[in-house]
Amino acid sequence: MTKQISLGVFEMMNPNNGMPTWTHPLGKGDRYDTVDYWVGVAKTLDANGVDFLFFADTYGYATIDGVMPDLVAKHGIQFPGFDPMLLISALARETTGLGFVLTSPTTVERPYATARRFATLDHYTGGRIGWNIVTGSSQATTDDLFGVSETTTHDERYDVADEFVDVCLELWEGVWEDDALVRDASTNTFADPAKLHPIDHEGAHFRARGVFAIPPGPQRSPVLFQAGTSERGRAFAARNAEAVLIQGQTVAKAAAHVLDIREQAVAHGREPHDVKVVTGVTITVAPTHDEAVAKRQELENLYTVDDAAVIFAGFTGVDLTGFDPASPLTAITSDQGQTLVDRFVRPGEPVPTVGDVLDDFRMRANRGFQITGDPVEVADELQRIVDGSDVDGIMLEPTFGGPEAFEEFLELVAPILRERGMLAPLPAAPEPTSLRERVTGAASRRLPGGHPGARFRHETEPVAG
Repeated sequence: MTKQISLGVFEMMNPNNGMPTWTHPLGKGDRYDTVDYWVGVAKTLDANGVDFLFFADTYGYATIDGVMPDLVAKHGIQFPGFDPMLLISALARETTGLGFVLTSPTTVERPYATARRFATLDHYTGGRIGWNIVTGSSQATTDDLFGVSETTTHDERYDVADEFVDVCLELWEGVWEDDALVRDASTNTFADPAKLHPIDHEGAHFRARGVFAIPPGPQRSPVLFQAGTSERGRAFAARNAEAVLIQGQTVAKAAAHVLDIREQAVAHGREPHDVKVVTGVTITVAPTHDEAVAKRQELENLYTVDDAAVIFAGFTGVDLTGFDPASPLTAITSDQGQTLVDRFVRPGEPVPTVGDVLDDFRMRANRGFQITGDPVEVADELQRIVDGSDVDGIMLEPTFGGPEAFEEFLELVAPILRERGMLAPLPAAPEPTSLRERVTGAASRRLPGGHPGARFRHETEPVAG
């Protein structure tokens, strides 16, 4: 039986989405910093049945030994970066069904402030907001910018994140009863104080006492996304996430990640399919195979090893710029970005050279599957990936930077996937649904009862609506 999947789009509010491409005519370096550009992108995705627009984000930027390399500024390597959270209300006003997923860290932020922002956006989007939970990105730079002096390891940051998420969930799920918001002018009662339950959290990393000042929105809690695929990241996802983003490199490895996440979810008392898994995919498609291959080659010609080395250092904290390309990469660990390091150095596998790593990273960076071909070839490969790995969705990654890659997919490939039953039928007009319903297939806009966050509720949430 053909599996129906969710469809998302990956974006960043930078001149480039990874490797520098802004100099190409289809780049976005001259338009990414305007509201009109993003409104146009969102309306196109909304009209074509895309489930969510995902914004990766970080406070930091790539550094080597604490210093930003000149190439970061000169080539616009994920720099400068705008704050996508401030854009979402404008995009929500211009769309009907498209959801929005925002990245926000659990390191330099505080739980109450994070909970307040996402609860507000749940209202302003009509229940179309999600939180991509990260424990940090470009963490050394971010710590310097925020004046953070404490040093924590990769796994310790996930320990902090577990408690951070718990505090947010207690605020969203546990403070307001469903009928606490009254708005009765005849009795001068806006909210019933007897149905508000202050939290009193005293944990290892956070303290929070008092009433949450935002009443529940349509979803109450945002849809919880998580993107780390390290061993500790998968454990965090199994406990907290409703949707996990992976960057599948092969079907076998993606299948192993999916299976591991679902097995760990069961260990946390959840059902295996309570956690949806979405893989990133970079698709280069054209009416003919040869046109697609030529387009992909044009894209790869923009990528340089020097840029790849800078980005790799920014993600992992591992500086390969001074190494002989022919030297083998010995086993390394990084508290800054273990997922990317684990991609290249694995027990029992041949140790790659520095040149191998940088050349591979130049072509793939931290992206997922790479598919190039005509529309049927692309659809066939996507079906092979879904059938072979059991992922629940795909997230389209940009090529040259602008929206054209998404538009080409929606025009050339999406109709084939709909004919095969892999994508939901395209309605005559965008339909207003919550992000949770669209991504997880749940019958309710609210966090499911099997999620750990449900333990904070004071009453049973409605099953539907």
